[in-house]
Amino acid sequence: MDNFKSAVILAGGKSSRMKFDKQCLVINEKKLIFEICERLEKHFEDITIVSNKKEYYKDCKYKVVSDEIKDVGPLGGMAVGLKESISEYVYFIACDMPHIDDKYIKYMKSKIEKDIENNVSFDMYICNVGGNTQFFQGFYKKDLEDCINNYLIYGSRRSIKSFYEQSNKKIKIIEEDEFKEQNFTEDIFINLNTQVDLNLYKNNL
Repeated sequence: MDNFKSAVILAGGKSSRMKFDKQCLVINEKKLIFEICERLEKHFEDITIVSNKKEYYKDCKYKVVSDEIKDVGPLGGMAVGLKESISEYVYFIACDMPHIDDKYIKYMKSKIEKDIENNVSFDMYICNVGGNTQFFQGFYKKDLEDCINNYLIYGSRRSIKSFYEQSNKKIKIIEEDEFKEQNFTEDIFINLNTQVDLNLYKNNL
């Protein structure tokens, strides 16, 4: 199994603050989710969209799947995304995250490769930036699928944060100092959650 063939875009969520479904976001007359897919193609050959509205993607060239465990938030999408992926590590991003940094993805891959060469194994590679643990724009090991599914079935809480806090899995955290030393910016973690966010992003293009 190749280490880095797969990326997953989560296109779920209620989008209550945006007032319309964020997987329908259009920037410069193009759906943002397809722009994300195309940019990820530079780094991944296997791209999966997780959406419970598969009818939006009838003519889509990418693989589209739906949650197997319904109404449990992003963790449900992560579980099925891991299941459908074909690589040992899978890159996760949300459909409302417009900034992708090619150098950042290459850097994260290089960290994982170095650990593999040194016979060190981590289950998650994520960042702690801006005072927050950033769960997207990160890599997750494919065999986390069963662990996430069991957590969704038996756990009392279902957020990614609670899974992260309660999991006994090995996690590599890229701290803010290291992040900034590489000249990465926090923009890659921006979500377009509201109309204000969307208009600000468009104005800055």
